[in-house]
Amino acid sequence: MSAAKTNRKLHRLGAIVTAVPVLVIFLTGFVLQLKKDWSWVQPPTQRGSVEVPAIDFERILASASAVTEAEIFSWKDVDRLDVRPGKGVVKVRSNNRWEVQLDLGSAEVLSSTYRRSDWIESLHDGSWFHDKVKLWVFLPTAGLLIGLWFTGMYLWFLPYLVKRRRKVKA
Repeated sequence: MSAAKTNRKLHRLGAIVTAVPVLVIFLTGFVLQLKKDWSWVQPPTQRGSVEVPAIDFERILASASAVTEAEIFSWKDVDRLDVRPGKGVVKVRSNNRWEVQLDLGSAEVLSSTYRRSDWIESLHDGSWFHDKVKLWVFLPTAGLLIGLWFTGMYLWFLPYLVKRRRKVKA
């Protein structure tokens, strides 16, 4: 079998095998590109009143606990803190993906919104389905996409190579 036929078969097979994971990766990647511009995905970062933190961890926990949707009752309910001193804000992310933004000067709640970007990122890398799906489906899909790129480039250049060979023979 010729190299061109082998490449075409590999290219078709690779496209079929990777179709669903690639669709998930492309769609979620498209949405993630817009996360800073689309508040539905990720809440915009608010501005606080100071650039030097003036509140302690206990006030952060108390203020974040006041937001009932966040379901924060202790530090065990907090996934992470994202401190932005330049903007004067601390983002408190709860385990249920709710984000509470607090002023670093007064501990006032500046924003309280559901944050979808982490969930979309877990879909994008496959970990939302299962860690084994991430490693055994999405990682091989990346390798197959590299192979599709090479076979696609070969198939694209093939007509030009054939024309060149014909000119050399003539």
